[in-house]
Amino acid sequence: MALSQQDIAKIANLSKLEMTALEGEEMLTRLNGFFEIVEQMRAVDTQGIEPMAHPTHAMSEAVQAHIQLRLRDDIASEPNNREANQQSAPAVERGLFLVPKVIE
Repeated sequence: MALSQQDIAKIANLSKLEMTALEGEEMLTRLNGFFEIVEQMRAVDTQGIEPMAHPTHAMSEAVQAHIQLRLRDDIASEPNNREANQQSAPAVERGLFLVPKVIE
């Protein structure tokens, strides 16, 4: 799947982004490069390969027992500054930012 310059212009318009012709060309090159990688991944035969829920899913239980996840404790490290952060917002209701509808 390859995008055209018209596709980039339409995406920019829907995203409400202003883009110069040079930026559009660069974005076209980058997105088409991404789609080339996706096509290469689609070409790989994955028939009969079971999806993994986790990278260690396929390991034996004995190996998993020796792997210790290095996760930090889930502790808030900054104070709640919601009100201060929302002071510059044009519209806030019950602690949430209100934004205009953008789906056409």
